[in-house]
Amino acid sequence: AKDVALKALEDFQKQYGVLNWLKLKGNAKSIEKWQELGILPINAHAEIATAINRQAMGCDADPENLILGILRMALVEGFSGLHLATDLQDVLFGTPGIVKADYRLGTIKKDYVNIAVHGHIPMLSEKVVEWAERLKGEAVAAGAKGINLVGVCCTGNEILMRKGVSVATNFASQELPIVTGAIDVMIVDAQCIMPSLPKVAECYHTEIITTLPYVKISGATHIDFSPEKADEAGAAIIKKAINKFTERDQTKVQIPDDIVEAYAGFSVKEIVRLLSKLDNKEPLKPLVTAIASGDILGVAAIVGCTNPKLKQDWYNLEVAKYLLKNNVLVVATGCSAHSLAKFSLMSPKGVEYCGDRLRNVLETLGRAHGLDALPPALHMGSCVDNSRVDDLLVAVANYLDVSVSQLPAVGSCPETHSPKAISIGAYFLAQGVDVHVGIAPPISGSPIIGGALLGDKANTPLSTDALFGGKLIHELDPHKAGQLMVERIKQKRVALGLKA
Repeated sequence: AKDVALKALEDFQKQYGVLNWLKLKGNAKSIEKWQELGILPINAHAEIATAINRQAMGCDADPENLILGILRMALVEGFSGLHLATDLQDVLFGTPGIVKADYRLGTIKKDYVNIAVHGHIPMLSEKVVEWAERLKGEAVAAGAKGINLVGVCCTGNEILMRKGVSVATNFASQELPIVTGAIDVMIVDAQCIMPSLPKVAECYHTEIITTLPYVKISGATHIDFSPEKADEAGAAIIKKAINKFTERDQTKVQIPDDIVEAYAGFSVKEIVRLLSKLDNKEPLKPLVTAIASGDILGVAAIVGCTNPKLKQDWYNLEVAKYLLKNNVLVVATGCSAHSLAKFSLMSPKGVEYCGDRLRNVLETLGRAHGLDALPPALHMGSCVDNSRVDDLLVAVANYLDVSVSQLPAVGSCPETHSPKAISIGAYFLAQGVDVHVGIAPPISGSPIIGGALLGDKANTPLSTDALFGGKLIHELDPHKAGQLMVERIKQKRVALGLKA
């Protein structure tokens, strides 16, 4: 464990070579391209400092050089952020396997102490799950039937994937669990937390608890969380929730009774295990064979947020349904995964939205594991777990001895609002994977930058499409967006010698 930790720390300290996690996880053909362009990062902290300096007044003013700087930072995001974090979390808490859970606000229970866990850091949520079980007796003594945990956003994803904890909702409706009147405590750590939460909570008995020294919100209670104080903080949070349960105004309690089932836990390890039922010696072979035959036209990752500018979940859902109808297998992470789960695309029932050929593949795989079908959208985890998507692509590319850019795969962030989504998208562009966004990214001020990312070769000689084989696709209409992604998948199929 110490050796692994020191290797991780090297990626923030060393002064020569390249990031350890890039060498460990990168596709060899992609690394060759990055080396040729001089964008291989050495030290994550040094690269961040350089990027800040690059943007200062009087510094980098060459659009093409700025684009290469963006892509260099994207590699830092991918390898020192996504891959490193997911790998270490899997070491600490376990690699996810298939779990079944419930979704929607109906997961909040009237006669229980209800705790909503919200944010992105699994260390906190793991301890909350542990102490909820250990202090169940105190909750019963206070008049409750027990302690009920529900997830919101990516902390919800983390405890869903590893513990099977049900999910109440995602980003754009994070205030609604409080409005049920039955949430006793909402714990938050970092990212995607609306500062309005304490204001909403003032109308009820709910207590908002912040836990990090650099993420505090006016009106919230603060309980400092650190690894050294993990048990102390976990116990304190659960005890506060039990006390708050006794203050609940039952006349304000209104919990919708709708619940849908969903399956999650599709880490790459779990996907390989599922495929091994069909071919134990070469588990990736059935997936590759299905793609080669056209039973699976391609693979799309639907990731990212829900955006208040759009009707919540609708865009994520419509893009997914269009792709599934065209026999494109969908994997999902983050709040987009919550969107699809809330509308049964992460249940075997969701195969009704699939084209016949994809449906047959999912039913065959499902029956091999005692299910009517596998869900048509495979839940791979939280935002940081976009590394799992990359691991899957790299595994297939290595199996076929091709570059990731040659695979019939696309990414889509239909309702993006967070800067991290743009950064993660740039990481996939650097590997030659097309990335669709629905909400306009902040690139329209420069025809050179826009042209480079959108594949408009007329405005710039530097194009991510020409350099890597992937481009940004901006389209607000979900069906047009789906059509554009299917067209790009077919182009890559033809280039591989497969039928479109």
